[in-house]
Amino acid sequence: MARLLIHVEGQTEEDFVNEMLRAYLVANGYYSVGARIVGNARLRQRRGGIRPWSSVRTDIINHLKEDADCIATTMVDYYGLPQHGAEAWPGRANAANVTFVRKAECVEQALLEDVVAEIGEYPQRFVPFIVMHEFEGLLFSDCGAFSRAIGRPELEAAFTQIRDDFGSPEEINDSADTAPCKRIEALVPGYEKPLYGTLAALEIGLVGIRAQCPHFDAWLRQLEALVS
Repeated sequence: MARLLIHVEGQTEEDFVNEMLRAYLVANGYYSVGARIVGNARLRQRRGGIRPWSSVRTDIINHLKEDADCIATTMVDYYGLPQHGAEAWPGRANAANVTFVRKAECVEQALLEDVVAEIGEYPQRFVPFIVMHEFEGLLFSDCGAFSRAIGRPELEAAFTQIRDDFGSPEEINDSADTAPCKRIEALVPGYEKPLYGTLAALEIGLVGIRAQCPHFDAWLRQLEALVS
């Protein structure tokens, strides 16, 4: 049996792992599932906000080297992932120029190659995952459940209208004005991401999210296969 460490972007994803994914993955073969907000805690002035890849890379490599039973994965948003300069994540700049179906793959493959270059004997123990386009997109998997969970059932139609403009919730795009979180905040002033995000995800359920979000589903299937 293996221990799974999920390197997450912020408190919303941390709560999602602790409240929803942990029990499911333990039931499917992991003896321990933990979430860790990425980056050096001593450098973090607030919880959340993506750290430079160099910082995250160090964490991942250290965990894999120190614990032979550890499988490491990531759960970070494609939206806002640094593209250039010292904070850049591998593959992110190139992903901006490919079709939607290849964007996550472009980043994930580059992350895998970078880690494998350092610890080549452990490639199967690192499973990079990029959320398309961000965590809030997953909540459009069931607009009725989403609206009920945040106490705004009258917004179901508005959420559904956004969802229906795209092939899947993961395709809701990532500009500064139209990213999933920006669309939600326009309809729900004062939207509290960690609280509402977790409540909505629990109301929708993993089955509902997996049915609507193929990239998210593929990630869980990959994690399941490692301990099957």
